[in-house]
Amino acid sequence: MSDLKASVQETKTGFHVEGYEKIEYDFTFVDGVFDVANSNLADCYKSWGRVLAVTDKNVYRLYGAKIEKYFNHYNLKLKVHQTSIGEKAKTVDTFLEIADSMTEFGIIRKEPVLVVGGGLVTDVAGFACAAYRRNTNFIRVPTTVIGLIDASVSIKVAVNYGRYKNRLGAYHAPLHTFLDFTFLRTLPVAQVRNGFAELIKISSCSHLQVFDLLDKFCEQLIDSRFGRADGSSDELRQAADTINREGIYEMLKLESPNLHEIGLDRVIAYGHTWSPLHELIPETPLRHGHAISIDMAYSATLAKERGLLSSKEHRRLFTLFSRAGLSIDHPQFDDEVLDKGTAAILKTRDGLLRLAVPNPLGSCTFLNDVPPQELKDALRKHKEMAKTYPREGAGTEAYVDSSDTGYADMDSENLSVELAAKEAGVLPASDNLRHGISDACGMNGRVNRHNKLLGVNGDADGHAEYTVGRPVNGIEAQA
Repeated sequence: MSDLKASVQETKTGFHVEGYEKIEYDFTFVDGVFDVANSNLADCYKSWGRVLAVTDKNVYRLYGAKIEKYFNHYNLKLKVHQTSIGEKAKTVDTFLEIADSMTEFGIIRKEPVLVVGGGLVTDVAGFACAAYRRNTNFIRVPTTVIGLIDASVSIKVAVNYGRYKNRLGAYHAPLHTFLDFTFLRTLPVAQVRNGFAELIKISSCSHLQVFDLLDKFCEQLIDSRFGRADGSSDELRQAADTINREGIYEMLKLESPNLHEIGLDRVIAYGHTWSPLHELIPETPLRHGHAISIDMAYSATLAKERGLLSSKEHRRLFTLFSRAGLSIDHPQFDDEVLDKGTAAILKTRDGLLRLAVPNPLGSCTFLNDVPPQELKDALRKHKEMAKTYPREGAGTEAYVDSSDTGYADMDSENLSVELAAKEAGVLPASDNLRHGISDACGMNGRVNRHNKLLGVNGDADGHAEYTVGRPVNGIEAQA
């Protein structure tokens, strides 16, 4: 929600307008946002008496009955727009379909649309709200780790256009964001790991206490879906809650003064310098979390070589990436990728590298004066060190599959989602998420997400264009 205050003054040649826009929006932590005992969300819609919800088909398949029961309990008429959203479907057409639903529903000015899903759903639906009548409110209920931890902090909304990512977009803050980590009970472990990288990002450069907790509970946090799985200990749950709250709070403190990204030295851009190319260069693209992990690890090596990060801190960071099953290196990360990525990001960051690196662990420094040869020398040392770690620095389930890219719809097999949902007790053991079998499951051998989690780079820094000889899934990378 915003409030614009402005003044107008006459000048010798015309007029001068000066305005300041107040932006305010709220976050509420709630376990079981759609439990009828929690009226928080329903209270936002009582004055309207109805709700238009936008969600993806997998989320609705798992939680649709609960959502309908919730709003029925509070006598709120519900209409649901279901969509399939992967990077391939993050398009103007999907945006227009949502706008059509808003028209059919008859959205009234200031009436908030409810958006439930991961980062891609909130990106596209949020942009539809930004454009519809030039400013329609929306309420966000993220359902993935990246959606909860990272995308929820930003007010950026966008769609891909032509072969370019996030080319059309806006800065549009939600009215309210409800943070419900119980959604992670149905999120496959591969996608929990994918989001874990974002927490390493913010903690290693800005919050040592959170990094210490990630280091202490790493494997348990991932396997237990951040303490939400059955049987999680109180200690683990408490640690997870501290990590989530402090991580989000730290990112909000860093980003709130710079919501429109006027300042280009951004701590949360750690890991987002060369990562767009890491995501797109492999024949099957890397997941976002693995791509930024490679970028973070390499940047940390550069910091170590400069004496900004101790060998002990460097090993600790690399070990955490490895324990989490995140990628440290990739065979196709070479001098050419380094050169192309550097050239592209310089355009985005106003001619400066603005490379965020930990110095020391838990704090951040920005590097600008890094010559090409120093970058290449650091890369060679980085690769030598990566080979000494498990899997020679490769990640676990690092590659996107059909659900990430948008190639699969609800008729495609989604075994990981199904297993996670049944394990959490959300889906009956005899039920399933599919009508047929598809073999288009990518390098991971299966579809592994409960919704359309950020597939390629939905939270990337800026809008630099990368061309690596070919677009993947019709989309060229942008930093």
